[in-house]
Amino acid sequence: MMRVARIITRLNIGGPSIQAAALSERLTARGIETLLIHGRLGEGEGDMRYLLSDERVDVRQLTALRRPVAPAHDLVALTQVYRALRRFRPSVVHTHMAKAGSVGRLAALAYNNTAGRRARARVVHTYHGHVLEGYFNPAVAKLFTGAERQLAKITDAIVAISPEIQRELVSDYGIGRAEQYRVIPLGFDLSALAAIAGADRRAARNTLGIPDEAQVVTTVGRLTAIKQHQLFLDAAARIASTRRHAVFLIVGDGELRGDLERSARELGMLDRTRLLGWRHDLPVIYGATDVFLLTSRNEGPPVALMESPPAAVPGVSTDVGGVRDVIGDSVGLLAPFGDAQALADAVGALLDDPERRRAMGRAGRDRVVARYGVDRLVDDVERLYRDLLV
Repeated sequence: MMRVARIITRLNIGGPSIQAAALSERLTARGIETLLIHGRLGEGEGDMRYLLSDERVDVRQLTALRRPVAPAHDLVALTQVYRALRRFRPSVVHTHMAKAGSVGRLAALAYNNTAGRRARARVVHTYHGHVLEGYFNPAVAKLFTGAERQLAKITDAIVAISPEIQRELVSDYGIGRAEQYRVIPLGFDLSALAAIAGADRRAARNTLGIPDEAQVVTTVGRLTAIKQHQLFLDAAARIASTRRHAVFLIVGDGELRGDLERSARELGMLDRTRLLGWRHDLPVIYGATDVFLLTSRNEGPPVALMESPPAAVPGVSTDVGGVRDVIGDSVGLLAPFGDAQALADAVGALLDDPERRRAMGRAGRDRVVARYGVDRLVDDVERLYRDLLV
């Protein structure tokens, strides 16, 4: 039996956690024994452990495994992961996110050095986005890049979620060799979003207390600097200045919530903006939405822009990272990062043209459901594992 030890820094709300949970459960259902190791959530991060319902998946939380660099905790986490691998005896160790990628791959190296040649585990790491741009200052980014280059040397396969991310990692950062890479796009269970119909949209607005005549612009994501919610508010103020029925939904939570509430008040937007926190009822959120707006400084292929098209909601986004892999002119509109007016103009163009909005919604639903379904993801990852174990 194939045994996969999957290691992720934490199961906070976001694409990596959804992928880790889906892969763990669906590969287990295919007869692959799975150990899922995850770390501790940070303050204000949404918890996605509710996605894990299959009791056959062995799930272990390590409180020493956490996102910030903390040498004492990191050493404890490394020891704990190593011991877990010794007990589980995996044939594949698959890591997700930067901290788990470091701790997990070093633990796998130690395990392979003691397990013997026949018991050696193949090591896989997934890069879930453009992780070395926009998150750190140049000195720290350079240090992390050097570490990732060394870790690539002890990795059998590196998964990039888009061709652009693979190109960036190999050509721009010198991480690994091209032949180590497998491009495997993200995959999600989009069935509930794709099933949204007209009656559902009316019910969604009733649930949220939004009047029928409202023009609803929504964003979903962690309230952190990389997501640039201040830019969302700046664009929202411009949209609201000429549209008295515009309403803005910010779904998510994080350390910047208080700053955003103050900014909305200063912009005179507090009564037009709803900070809803984390929500599990995404069909309600997208069902109530006319246009989705993403204002990030950097993104891999963004999860939120994969969720809105299946709900037939067109997206407007900053033209950064892997956004173009998900939307183009037929299913959404792009604007330069930092240009609040250009974002407002793009959103306004869609709000003012319902037929164009509906056409983009239909095109987006067809394109994204076909490209980013969960069954395709599981097939691709299982194929990678079996290729490595031949």
